[in-house]
Amino acid sequence: MKLRRASWLALAIPVTVALAAASACSSSSSSSSSSSSAPASSSAPASSSSSPSSSASSTSSASGALKTGLKVYVIPKQLGQSYFTTADSAKSGGAIAALTALGETGVETSGTAATAASQIPAIQAAVSKGANALIVSATDPTALCPTLESAMKRGIVVVTYDSDAPTCRSMFINQASTAAIGTTEVDILAKELNDTGQIAIVSAEASATNQNAWIGYMKQELKKYPKMSLVATVYGNDDATTSTQVTQGLLEQYPNLKGIISPTTVGIAAAAAVLDTAKYRGKIMLTGLGTPDSMKQFVSDGTVKEFELWNPADLGYLAAYAAVELASGKITNAAGQTFTAGKLGSFTVGADNTILLGPPFVFDAANINQFNF
Repeated sequence: MKLRRASWLALAIPVTVALAAASACSSSSSSSSSSSSAPASSSAPASSSSSPSSSASSTSSASGALKTGLKVYVIPKQLGQSYFTTADSAKSGGAIAALTALGETGVETSGTAATAASQIPAIQAAVSKGANALIVSATDPTALCPTLESAMKRGIVVVTYDSDAPTCRSMFINQASTAAIGTTEVDILAKELNDTGQIAIVSAEASATNQNAWIGYMKQELKKYPKMSLVATVYGNDDATTSTQVTQGLLEQYPNLKGIISPTTVGIAAAAAVLDTAKYRGKIMLTGLGTPDSMKQFVSDGTVKEFELWNPADLGYLAAYAAVELASGKITNAAGQTFTAGKLGSFTVGADNTILLGPPFVFDAANINQFNF
């Protein structure tokens, strides 16, 4: 099958990740690229893993060249989620792979819970260890901003990816247009429901920047379908158990429910497992954002017809290049600035200091087995 973007061909290379997946997050952007590709409340201690580097100090190998030896910390919402493992790791071709190839010291670190209380200590530790750049998926922009602003005052580049902190970062790498994600998920479900019926949303955290932005566009798009009604939005907090429980609650509270949208890879997999019974399969439709490996079973047996995502490894890879370009002084975050991100090609900074990876990709029974992540 011919994919929408040439770099999607790289996704046929197997990537071993855990089946539990993490949520994806973003804010809107009007920037464009020349090539791109496909998706608890207590504190926890931070931990980390690193890549090799040619030097511990930042030096420029040639006049006008990118600096090498930069200390770049990649800080996802939490460690251990397969979505972020794919986005960040060297094995998948994510952020650490890009940083290693560029001669930087790349370290992935975060807490073990997708909370600001768990993530902030990892950011603070990275700053104290002499970070030149931070690549952060924000659990809660309001809570993180004082720490990120403090880092920027020290001259540290802050690049957000997946989930933005709009007022306290240098640049945001947006995985896909916020509007496109929100509207297309409603359109997919409307097609499957013949534009009629009660629907609900199983989101991640109530504070997640991307989730709220996507849901906003979903509500706007639903105005095109007057016979469809949104009866509830519930929050699984990017936890499989909680997502399962809130999905079960929806089914009990709304016996006439016809469809669910879950714009989080943890939530959609949990919701699919709940619906994967003779009672619900094919009767309550489900779509959202998911990883192919976590959804293959449900697509195969008809529980899910279509869902969306992008290539998280490309998202991390692009964020790493952007961080190094900024930390090297090769580009600023001003709209119109351009740079080349290795295998992904050329990108242009758009409005709000944002770079867009590319459009979401729809997975279905015809193509899902071509992908392994």
